[in-house]
Amino acid sequence: MQADDARYLKRKYKGGSLDVHPTEKALVVQYEVEATILRETGDPMLGERKECQKIIRLKSLNSNTDIASLARKVVEECRLISPSRLPEVEQLLFYLQNRKKSAEKKEKKQIKPRDLTPFEGIELDEEANINSIDDYVELLYEDIPEKIRGATLILHLARNPDNLEELLQNETALGALARVLREDWKQSVDLATTIIYVFFCFSSFSQFHGLITHYKIGALCMSIIEHELKRYDLWQDELQKKKKADILSKEYEKALKKYHGLLTKQEQLLRVALYLLLNLSEDTRTELKMRNKNIVHLLVKTLDRDSEELLVLVVSFLKKLSIFLENKNDMAEIDTVEKLAKLVPCEHEDLLNVTLRLLLNLSFDTGLRSKMVQADLLPKLTSLLGDEAQRQIAMCILYHISMDDRFKSMFAYTDCIPQVMKMLFDCVEERIDAELISFCINLAANKRNAQIMCEGNGLKMLMKRALKLKDPLMMKMIRNISQHDGPSKNLFIDYVGDLAAQIGLKEEEEFVIECLGTLSNLTIPDLDWELVLKEYNLVPYLKDHLKPAQQEDDEFVCQIVYVFYQMVFHQATRDVIIKETQAPAYLIDLMHDKNAEIRKVCDNTLDIIAEYDVEWGKKIQSEKFRWHNSQWLEMVENRQMDEAEPFMYGDDGEPFLQNGDILERPDLFYSADGIIPADGAISPEFFTDFQNGDLLGPQGFPSSSLTDGYGQMGVTPARPATAYGFRPDEQFYYGYTASR
Repeated sequence: MQADDARYLKRKYKGGSLDVHPTEKALVVQYEVEATILRETGDPMLGERKECQKIIRLKSLNSNTDIASLARKVVEECRLISPSRLPEVEQLLFYLQNRKKSAEKKEKKQIKPRDLTPFEGIELDEEANINSIDDYVELLYEDIPEKIRGATLILHLARNPDNLEELLQNETALGALARVLREDWKQSVDLATTIIYVFFCFSSFSQFHGLITHYKIGALCMSIIEHELKRYDLWQDELQKKKKADILSKEYEKALKKYHGLLTKQEQLLRVALYLLLNLSEDTRTELKMRNKNIVHLLVKTLDRDSEELLVLVVSFLKKLSIFLENKNDMAEIDTVEKLAKLVPCEHEDLLNVTLRLLLNLSFDTGLRSKMVQADLLPKLTSLLGDEAQRQIAMCILYHISMDDRFKSMFAYTDCIPQVMKMLFDCVEERIDAELISFCINLAANKRNAQIMCEGNGLKMLMKRALKLKDPLMMKMIRNISQHDGPSKNLFIDYVGDLAAQIGLKEEEEFVIECLGTLSNLTIPDLDWELVLKEYNLVPYLKDHLKPAQQEDDEFVCQIVYVFYQMVFHQATRDVIIKETQAPAYLIDLMHDKNAEIRKVCDNTLDIIAEYDVEWGKKIQSEKFRWHNSQWLEMVENRQMDEAEPFMYGDDGEPFLQNGDILERPDLFYSADGIIPADGAISPEFFTDFQNGDLLGPQGFPSSSLTDGYGQMGVTPARPATAYGFRPDEQFYYGYTASR
């Protein structure tokens, strides 16, 4: 055959079978293409046949769709389907509409952004061949329609990973694609989408990222995205103007139809461009460049769209960025949380899941947690506790919100507490999920929440499970409930014996601490502590557990001291502690502990003991005096040593003060106000008046005039290793043994 003999090419399409897509809401049309080359006379010279298929995706198909209308539209727009097959199309659409979702869910897996097809509508009537790549490149130098066709053929090659290495070697093809994108992307959305998709295929593999960087495709995509978002705003404004101006609404409906067509194409372009950037962001250096170009603001702005596939991508990108502080701060500056709140809940399972994961990342920030509450996310997240697929993430976010005391009370106005209580009681495992029990512990710290937890048999069920399984975390929850005054505290009167019985047993220390803490919260007037102490023999246990091993544990010591503090309020138990035990001596040893909470509880307890027992009162006051006096002398000595060198000599060159001289200068002490005599003398008896005056701060601590510049009493020694530092029958002045 001579080339001159060929006149033109004739194609003939022949429709074939019609069926539904196995997994998607789509119809699959099988057809045959017959291509014939004709001579000038019109006679056929050469012919070829090829089997092809076309997929008609039906995204709008749902349970409310009018099947008859949709079937007519499919037949009208697809020339491969004969009008005579309209009943068959209706039947297939009806099947798709009623196909069980459970079958879809079984095949559904966790969708990652790169698993989705970013761009559709690129079906061709011819098959791309890697050997014809040069011909496809030639098309890139023609007009826009030919450029689109050439780029589409190259895209078909790039979608096969086996061709990427060979395409990588063809610098002419890649250079031409990059040039056309750079020069013509504003002229055709289809052209820009197709070329970016080619580079997206390369971006799916890290080893090809250098190629994309070389042609600066990432920076170009950022510019394209920013431009398209501005166009979207202009479309919105224009549409609103036409809606207001067009009374008959005909022009508005025409503009709206055009707008939806443009919007569909634009979202395809945004998806493929953002996917490419998401893949490139695997390199943190590239991600930093994107941040400098305001990627976070562009993504958050895109959250206004309705396309669920685009939103899955955008939220996934934001989630990846949110792990870095700078990106999280960028999200905090704009209305990210408010826009995400609109997506919770939603029917698209993958979109809901990735949105919750992003919110979880953001919920580590106190300010963003506050925004979540303001955006009314609390009841929305609570409703998701009933969704098994989303329960865990929703609970983690709620746990973070419950950490803030400002928001704890808000849970009482949702059905959150009944739900989590049911989860607790339904749990068959010995140890409850850490997220669930931690969330409950936080909730129990609020009085109203605690009352709801105790409703019905709530407290009874909690106590039963905690005592049976010896669960320290559940007992911590119970301890939080017990701290609130009111009806809930009175319910504990039935469980005092059960709690006291745990203390004498060889249980896990953490569990015993929570039982002790719960008992110490039970300030119930009708509770006979003397009977409890004797029946369960608690005093020897408490005394023995203040030995060195337990003194290493601040929490354990603090709880035991707090138990003593509660006991000294009642005469019966106070007399036992003062007259029959050495507990006051232990408390004096702990009075100067380095733990501030232990010091505070000790001081309060000793103040009460001193008020009711004269002998112990004198010893306690003398010990406080001895301690304050020694600290004062040490402070003066240290200050003298620090300041002696700079002020060693006066203006006349004579020594200003020698090392011992400061104590011989009574005028340097308090004298005018009569606080301390000019001769520096002070006695233990003075301390009684001193304690009752204004020089002492809260809890009997000295005021700032006796402390250092930071409000502390100089150097505080460690807790004594034994309880034998002080006894009622010994002298007041004694030494401390080795510290912890």
